[in-house]
Amino acid sequence: MLTDQGDRRVVPAASLYASGDTGPAVGDWVVLRGELAVEILPRTTAFVRTVAGRTSAPQVVAANIDVVLVVDAMTGNARLRRIERYLAVAWSSGATPVVVLTKADLCDDVATAVAAVREDAVGVEVLPVSSVTGEGVAELRALLGPGRTAAMVGPSGVGKSSLANALAGRTVAATRDIREDGRGRHTTTVRELHGLPGGAFLIDTPGMRELALHDDAGGVDTAYADVAELAADCRFRDCAHRGEPGCAVAAAIDDGRLDPARFSGWRKLQAEAHRQALRLDARARAEERARLRSFHRALKDQPNRPRAGR
Repeated sequence: MLTDQGDRRVVPAASLYASGDTGPAVGDWVVLRGELAVEILPRTTAFVRTVAGRTSAPQVVAANIDVVLVVDAMTGNARLRRIERYLAVAWSSGATPVVVLTKADLCDDVATAVAAVREDAVGVEVLPVSSVTGEGVAELRALLGPGRTAAMVGPSGVGKSSLANALAGRTVAATRDIREDGRGRHTTTVRELHGLPGGAFLIDTPGMRELALHDDAGGVDTAYADVAELAADCRFRDCAHRGEPGCAVAAAIDDGRLDPARFSGWRKLQAEAHRQALRLDARARAEERARLRSFHRALKDQPNRPRAGR
């Protein structure tokens, strides 16, 4: 743990995990009592995903972040749907997302690759970088001022560790050689907080095989602002965009203003957000029932509890 006295090893108190809380996450501010972390201070932002598998439980990937660096590599075709998913979760976090396209030195046409992503990343800055040549590193550093915290998220092998080293100006994360197909290899296995020159902080996260929405908080419609704006112009408020008359979304697809694949991505994430909201609601009801059962059992077990009688 980083304190005003430098790095310290502390022990989390059991109270940090009470009431189903997930406990402290990288980026959290905590209250210390000696060598014991006794309280997590309120988070200003949090990048949260649903735990992998059939569950509605949250996993806080990074807390109190100002910028989410959505990292992907410019090797092969742009993975637009994946970037859109990361942007939806990033917008839901409350932080500002930036798309960082790594391995620019391995791309034959950087301008075209950036343009393809920029067209879909509505309202988001897209930066090409190379940890080998240094291209774009200074521009990215400029976004991370003193006291600001950024979290890097993205799949394995896209160059997050190399980028962390380039931003830090020293080796802070292990790297491995790229494969013959130009992709990297999985290296980061835990989330780590690194101090950067100039006073900024960088959270490096392991690659995620799954990134499921937890609490949408408007992130999907923000990431797909163009599609959401079109949907708002449909003749009918409950338009399902399946051929209804006056559907602005269908008209935009027909005249080439909207990519059908982007529309499909929006529908998929909207449906996922709806299912997750239902699961969260069911989980909240189950937790409330369990709390009431526990409360009534505690009342029954009280030895001096008044009893009904004549």
